[in-house]
Amino acid sequence: MTSFKPRETLTEQVARHIENLIAFEQLASGERIYEGAMAKQLDVSHGSIREALLLLEKRHLVRNLPRRGTFVTELDGFFVKSLYEVLELYLCHTGRKLAQQWQTADMDQLESLYQQMQACYQKSDLLAFLELGIEYTQASLAYADNYFIVSAIEDLWPSAKRCAFVAFKHASHQVLENNLSHMRDSIEAIRARDEDRLVLILKGYAQQQCQQVLASLDRSASSHAPR
Repeated sequence: MTSFKPRETLTEQVARHIENLIAFEQLASGERIYEGAMAKQLDVSHGSIREALLLLEKRHLVRNLPRRGTFVTELDGFFVKSLYEVLELYLCHTGRKLAQQWQTADMDQLESLYQQMQACYQKSDLLAFLELGIEYTQASLAYADNYFIVSAIEDLWPSAKRCAFVAFKHASHQVLENNLSHMRDSIEAIRARDEDRLVLILKGYAQQQCQQVLASLDRSASSHAPR
């Protein structure tokens, strides 16, 4: 049985659990989520599942279709391109602020996360690499200083995590090395307070990962196509 932490509300804990099921493809793109079965599986009330699914709809992970039920949001080309186009805008906007305003503690955190990601790469620990990559990106957005951007980013993270898993699950060592290289380059640009160089690096990173996700989706579609 799943155990939950008391520091979060039950709704948040249930939402986090379902979020991970979707992010790591234990619930497939387009799959229907049955409230009763999920409530039984997690040993919680139908109301807790319903409230969690409302949170996940706000986070773009599920769609509630009247008289039909709740379904995992389809992960298709349009969704992926839309997500990375928006993430690129936010990353570049807040990256300029970070380059202007960073403090020593910010650089220490970015360096620490980068080193941890290197260690995960050496151990081939993909899930930890993925989680640290998300944490690194969140740390890079520390200076967003904009209510609407911060709120929007919080709702986009689950989809970013989902897409990152798709990009990395069959990734070659070269793909992971390229991600580490982008991070190393971004740290150097931030340290130098070189806004224009940082923006180019962030744009390249977003566009590269978008293409990785799309390529992975194409491979998956080809492998499931009737022969």
